[in-house]
Amino acid sequence: MAFDFDYNTQREQLVIPEYGRYVHRMVQLCLEEEDRTKRTRMARAVVQAIGKLNPQLRNGEQGDRTLWDHVHVLSGFRLDVDSPYPVPDAEARLSKPAPVAYPKTEIRFGHYGKLVERMVDECIAMADGPAKAAFTLAIANQMKKQFLAWNRDNVGDGAILKDLQDISKGKLRLAPEQQLASTEALLQAQRNGPRNAVDTRKRPNNGGGGGGKKRHRNRKKNRY
Repeated sequence: MAFDFDYNTQREQLVIPEYGRYVHRMVQLCLEEEDRTKRTRMARAVVQAIGKLNPQLRNGEQGDRTLWDHVHVLSGFRLDVDSPYPVPDAEARLSKPAPVAYPKTEIRFGHYGKLVERMVDECIAMADGPAKAAFTLAIANQMKKQFLAWNRDNVGDGAILKDLQDISKGKLRLAPEQQLASTEALLQAQRNGPRNAVDTRKRPNNGGGGGGKKRHRNRKKNRY
């Protein structure tokens, strides 16, 4: 006995697979309706249906318009209804966006990254004073942290200061009393990661350091 199975691969390809075949069938019924008023009501019902399937689209500023655009796309831009929004351009949908140019700026020290170079440029433009000195020290510590992220061996402060002079072309120097953070402190900060503020408020004592919770659990077990 031969069976004639109906596979999805043999059916018409879905325009937007995320909506499923039933939604595509609903749009097809809208196209088959001859009365424009009734066809418009059916299209609004389809918009409400796909809005429930994609509730996140309604939260945006152009949520309703996006849903109506999807209905027009599902119909192959052949749906003639009283839409609150203009019909999207079919050619614009098929057009590809312009390629994004890859940045071609050269980085002298790759392990420091482009951000450090931008920080150096901003610091050079600052007026001389305590703020510029503090910013220079922060940049040097960041450079040392970046160096240790790529090379866990100990690095001398002289090498960091030399690289700082090279990047700033000799315009940034640390004051004699300024010292970089120790290698151990930087590595420890990397291992610990960001730390939240510690809550120093005293917590109420429930009679014996947690015994209250244990007794509460025992009471719940003995209830039945």
